Amino acid sequence: MQVVQFNPAQMHVLNMASHIKTEQSLNLLKQQLSAFYAKLIDEQMDELWESGKWNEKKLEELRGAHFRTSY
Repeated sequence: MQVVQFNPAQMHVLNMASHIKTEQSLNLLKQQLSAFYAKLIDEQMDELWESGKWNEKKLEELRGAHFRTSY
């Protein structure tokens, strides 16, 4: 059996999650986590845009691209 070692961030989230007692509280946590990650992504995209690594031309190249595996 493999032992899982949690990092400090994982331990903190697990400890906080142990206090969730209702579905409403769980949904609120999910919303907060989603907002947190959305903000991080926005900041990273802004950095890419400002650095020139991402621009309108690259965005247009991806518009209409299909990356799904065909079966």
